Amino acid sequence: MLNPIAGEIFCIDKPLEMTSFLAVKKVRNLLCRKLGVRRMHVGHAGTLDPLATGVLIICTGRKTKQIDTLQAGVKEYTAWIRLGETTPSFDMETPVDATYPWQHITREQIEAVLSKQFTGTIEQTPPAFSACKVDGKPAYKLARKGRDVNIQPKTLVIDEIEVLECGLPAEPTLVVRVVCSKGTYIRALARDIGEALGSGAHLYGLRRTRVGNIDVNNCEQLDSLLERLATEDYVPEQQALSELLEQERIANRERAAAEKARRQSSHDKITTQRHDNV
Repeated sequence: MLNPIAGEIFCIDKPLEMTSFLAVKKVRNLLCRKLGVRRMHVGHAGTLDPLATGVLIICTGRKTKQIDTLQAGVKEYTAWIRLGETTPSFDMETPVDATYPWQHITREQIEAVLSKQFTGTIEQTPPAFSACKVDGKPAYKLARKGRDVNIQPKTLVIDEIEVLECGLPAEPTLVVRVVCSKGTYIRALARDIGEALGSGAHLYGLRRTRVGNIDVNNCEQLDSLLERLATEDYVPEQQALSELLEQERIANRERAAAEKARRQSSHDKITTQRHDNV
């Protein structure tokens, strides 16, 4: 039986063009209907842009306390990059605003740039079209109003970055695999790679293939998850709350016993020291 109040973790392959918030909302609404409750804690461990697909971890109930730990894990992406063009959002959410030469770029240049400039600890300025806070407001809300957005660079780590496919010299396209730390914006990485190659670039596809030890091949499709949740049996609300209360009592007794043992150990050490000094 599912126990969303005590906490469940669902790993989905987020659909294209759906926001992470909407995916969470769909799960929350269904669970609330099934349990007959008005509210329930449901959240995700790391936003995926609407134009990205892949691993999205959804936590419910007390398992939402694990969100910080889950989203701190190393992430892996496959990114599709088009050279020679930029967009304000660094992906296809906004139209192309400038074009640049790309015919001078070779695969060898790309691999050298990725190795020298985009491996290890780097500085990255997040996109204006992002959830980073500026004066207490998400940057994307300001950017969509045409306002200038000043976001400070952040330090992050690129563990691995490799070229999977290269369309050059026929097409200015590139597919790369990126293994990186929390907080990395792959859109901004595409922008910076384009600049480092003496051109411009933006994402035309993105897929998060891993978060920590959670692989996209082991994730459910959102529709399949919703169908499963609609037919699963659930621990009733009152039973779930009673079980949570009992778990908290057990945890409190264990903490009290550990603290008592610590104090007793400290007392025994002091007593031994006094005896040795006599």
